[in-house]
Amino acid sequence: MTTCSGPQAPSVAGAAERARTAATRTAAAVCLPGHEPARPLAHATTANGQVLVLVPADGEVAGAVQERADVSALLMVSDRAPVPLRDPVRATLWLSGWLTPVPVADRTAAALAFAEVRPEGALLDVGGAAALLRLDLAEVVLREGGGCTEVSPAGFAAARPDPLAAVEAGVLQHLERDHPDVLAVLRSRVAVGPGEVVRPLGVDRFGYRLRVERPGGHRDVRVPFPRPLTCPGQLRAATSQLLCALRAGLTRRD
Repeated sequence: MTTCSGPQAPSVAGAAERARTAATRTAAAVCLPGHEPARPLAHATTANGQVLVLVPADGEVAGAVQERADVSALLMVSDRAPVPLRDPVRATLWLSGWLTPVPVADRTAAALAFAEVRPEGALLDVGGAAALLRLDLAEVVLREGGGCTEVSPAGFAAARPDPLAAVEAGVLQHLERDHPDVLAVLRSRVAVGPGEVVRPLGVDRFGYRLRVERPGGHRDVRVPFPRPLTCPGQLRAATSQLLCALRAGLTRRD
């Protein structure tokens, strides 16, 4: 049995937590004034909320940062569903501020903090083929659906990602590939119209999210756990409890 602790939370995470969760995703681009967007080798938001960016040492981003003490920059991170969907981007995070090289004296500590949340082989090349940069935040904006929410840099730094963020991709891919029976029970919670198809969209500490695709658009539905989770070790039991409740509901309706 896995024991986890932590406070319970409301049924939807706050914007700062959702932004920190989006920041864990790997798809990203760095935008500098006067330059084409460039893909970093990797990026990470460390446990204390520092944003670090790993780029090729001979690339335009590293070159621009070396020319000036600091450079205004935007790191754009895309949160894409881990299963194929017609519209796979669930959220976009814009982290803007000033990009500076990590000082030589701080490189080891910064690389270790980076590796703690995102181990990357390219970290071994820092000081050679790779440059490690620090993004000092001025603005954090999270776009979800059709709306944008601004998060304070301090709130972003203080928040923590959803505890299931690291395992979500594997869970959803396993669900879609190997457990159509589980997906069918989750779908039973959703009213589906003609021509609509229900797909797995996400899972977080509050429950599963389903995408209902229909001609010309989609809608998203949450199927909540009985109570919020505090660690991935609780997911199996919470899913079993949720499925039992849904099956019992189907039986009562029958």
